Amino acid sequence: MDYNLVTFDDIINNFEFNIYLEKGNELLGTMGFTDHSAAHTMKVAINAARILQELGYSEREVELAKIAAYIHDIGNMINRNNHAQTGALMAFQILTKMNMHPEEIATVVTAVGNHDEGTGRPVSAVSAAVIIADKSDVRRSRVRNKDMDTFDIHDKVNYSVEKADILVFKTQKGNVIRLVMEIDKTISPVFDYFEIFMERMMLCRKAAEFLNASFQFNINDAKLL
Repeated sequence: MDYNLVTFDDIINNFEFNIYLEKGNELLGTMGFTDHSAAHTMKVAINAARILQELGYSEREVELAKIAAYIHDIGNMINRNNHAQTGALMAFQILTKMNMHPEEIATVVTAVGNHDEGTGRPVSAVSAAVIIADKSDVRRSRVRNKDMDTFDIHDKVNYSVEKADILVFKTQKGNVIRLVMEIDKTISPVFDYFEIFMERMMLCRKAAEFLNASFQFNINDAKLL
C-alpha cells in the first residue's frame, strides 16, 4: 500500500487540527489556564525540532518532532484531564485519514500521548524532544489574566519569566540540554517555580537522559539542576 509523506506544512495547514487547537485553547481560557494557542504550539514545534537537529537526529525525525509538537494539545478541546491521551486518539484518526505511514503515526501519537507530566514518559526521541520543548515554554505572554492583583501562583510564575531559552551543546562529558531563564523575583520567587513545576523539570531530566544528554536548569545565572 502506498502512503503519503505527511509534512509539517500539511499539518499546520490542516483545518481539523487548527480548529481543535483553537477550541482547546478557548476551553482552557474559560478555566483560567495560560495561553495554549498557536503561539505556544508553534514555539514548542520549533524548539522540539531544534533539539533533535542539534543532537544529530535524521531530517525526518526532526520533522516528526515538529508535527507531534504542533498537535500535542488538541485533546484540550475535550477536557484538560487526560488531554494527552484523548489528543493521541484524535491525532490517530486525522493522521490515518491523511494516509500517513502507520510507523510514523505511531511515533507521533505516542509522543502526543506521553507529553503530560502526570501520566507521560519519554518513549522515543521524538517524544523526549516534545516533552522538553513543551515544559520549557514558560513566559509572560502566556498569562491571560490582565489584573496582577488577582494572579494565582501559576500566573505569577509565568508572568515573572522575562526570558527563557533552550540551549543544546556538547561538552567533554557529553551532550547537554540547558533551560535558561531570567525571572523577575519581585513578582515571583524562584521557590514558587519549583513548587508548581518540579514534576515538569524531573520529566525534562528523564527526557534528556533518553536523548543521551544531561538536563540543566539555570535561573538568573544560578544553576538549580
